Amino acid sequence: MKVQSIQSTPNPNAFKFVVDEVLCQGSQHLANVDQAEGNDLAKALFAITGVETLFFCDRFVTISMTAAADWRAVHEEATKVIEASSSPVIEGSNSEGDEKATASGDDAEMLVQINDLLDDRVRPALAGDGGGLEVLGLVGKTLQIRYQGACGSCPSSIAGTLMAIQNLLQHEVDSELSVVPA
Repeated sequence: MKVQSIQSTPNPNAFKFVVDEVLCQGSQHLANVDQAEGNDLAKALFAITGVETLFFCDRFVTISMTAAADWRAVHEEATKVIEASSSPVIEGSNSEGDEKATASGDDAEMLVQINDLLDDRVRPALAGDGGGLEVLGLVGKTLQIRYQGACGSCPSSIAGTLMAIQNLLQHEVDSELSVVPA
């Protein structure tokens, strides 16, 4: 596996490592090494001093780092770890299978419509910046989401994209929908 580029993201504490092979079917957000069970690549990346979270998606992994991390050292070590990896493709979740997402009755139909719209218009843009979005549930007219990857700790996620997502869903799905972060 070869790192093709290391890209900055809108989050100053996260970088997107683009590779030449598929890393993940769907996406997978790992908040700590305990969640890396069975994933040798993730375990090795978490062993690098300063690595905080990982977000695997298709042909990239976004590495979020602590503010005190030595960026050059993390980049160098992460590149070595990724390029030495022979890990199989990771089976992540995808929006259709947001297994944690809950809704019932008419809400379940609305949740499918919401996920389809997010898949088409929102998730690709977030992935372009090294991030993702998980739908946790729909209760009444309130949609709970969790940002992933670079978006997970980025100030512009809450300030900018949250309102844009809510506006999109209100216009396309239901004018009374509200979107709240987890």
